[in-house]
Amino acid sequence: MTRVQLGEICERLSSGKSIKAVEVQDLGPYPVIGGNGLRGYAERYNFDGECAVIGRQGAACGNVRFHSGKAYMTEHAVVAVANESSDSHYLAYLLSTMSLGRLSAQSAQPGLSVKTLSKQEIYLPPLEKQKQVVEVLGRIDAKIEVNAKLNGYLAELAQTLYNDWFRDFGHWGGRMPSHWESGVLGDYVSVKRGGSPRPIQEYLSNEGLHWLKIADVSGVNGPYILEIKEHIKEEGLRKTAHLEPGSLVLSNSATPGIPKILSIGTCIHDGWLYFPQSEFTNEWLYCYFLNIRQELVRMANGSVFQNLKTDIVKDFEIIRPDDETLDSFQKIIAPLFGLMEACQQESKQLAALRDALLPKLMSGEIDVSKIDLTQLNSHLAAC
Repeated sequence: MTRVQLGEICERLSSGKSIKAVEVQDLGPYPVIGGNGLRGYAERYNFDGECAVIGRQGAACGNVRFHSGKAYMTEHAVVAVANESSDSHYLAYLLSTMSLGRLSAQSAQPGLSVKTLSKQEIYLPPLEKQKQVVEVLGRIDAKIEVNAKLNGYLAELAQTLYNDWFRDFGHWGGRMPSHWESGVLGDYVSVKRGGSPRPIQEYLSNEGLHWLKIADVSGVNGPYILEIKEHIKEEGLRKTAHLEPGSLVLSNSATPGIPKILSIGTCIHDGWLYFPQSEFTNEWLYCYFLNIRQELVRMANGSVFQNLKTDIVKDFEIIRPDDETLDSFQKIIAPLFGLMEACQQESKQLAALRDALLPKLMSGEIDVSKIDLTQLNSHLAAC
């Protein structure tokens, strides 16, 4: 292996550019990539190619992932494009083992600086060896990507069905049924805000109750939250809200208007709204919030971080279909959401397999040349 500095093997090592929140949509032609992965989609892009994406600020600081294709890279991500001596995909795998988040304290400003990253020393194997490692790990990631694309298709189908039934009324011949009610969300749903024990640093813990943060939902390819990184002590429970699995949450600050369904129980801080009583199913509300998200973002206020006040959500206009219609729609939509959750669960297991192999392949503990790719393909096909 050759010892080099990161900057010496990169054709490009620089951060992306900022983008307005109203430009980030739930569907669109080009992914918007932030420090923690997918933020949404936009109508324009500022990158085209292969690169390692490094999170440079906040909870995503030091996170690394590979990207290929056109995308809009935001200012919270550092883009590393390999030169002819290295492979960008291998570079992403290698950097993900280096705990880059620890370097944030070495910068004058909070977060990772490009200058600090460029000076990091790494051991680089021959290009042929790099490509062999990428071949193995890439096959696992390819299966994860298939699941992500399937989830994208299922989400688009679910939203198309919702819009046809309840926004455009195409299912009803272009006109809203006359017996449906009109009101505001608060007429049919109770809207509550989470809470934060303070100072939060005194309550954070390595174990205890899950503590949901916005970073936990950034880059999640699907409606469900399966993993939460941080925990708080049980003493903080009286100052927050604890939600059971199956609860729906909506972000109301920083990146407002993101709906998610919890697959695990968690406490939520005051950057989340939740809905303890509702005349609608979680699946219906999820589609409803996606449909109105851009309007919610425009109504959010705040000079630095946008904030979606509880009253804005309570007072938002809504059409209340009859129970028979809601039941009929639920029978159609529930299987789609079930498939999306299954895809997310499978991808979680595949990611665990990849992460277990990664350091062993990088160190040479597992000889990559002896891995049976045919057997690996059979295993992945059976997933």
